[in-house]
Amino acid sequence: MRANASPTGLALLLIVAGLLLSFTSVTAAFVTREPIWHYLVAGGCFVQVLGWTAHRRRSGGAA
Repeated sequence: MRANASPTGLALLLIVAGLLLSFTSVTAAFVTREPIWHYLVAGGCFVQVLGWTAHRRRSGGAA
């Protein structure tokens, strides 16, 4: 187990990008009521999952 369990590098970039995309899309979906934003919310969540998976792989599953 590593002392530093925080995501870094590509994993952190994917997690933050996914969060920003999700939060922005949720706000836009609420304001505009356009269904296209729902796909972007799902895409943002998928990017977050990729980031957390990359982090877990890098840390050996001990996150």
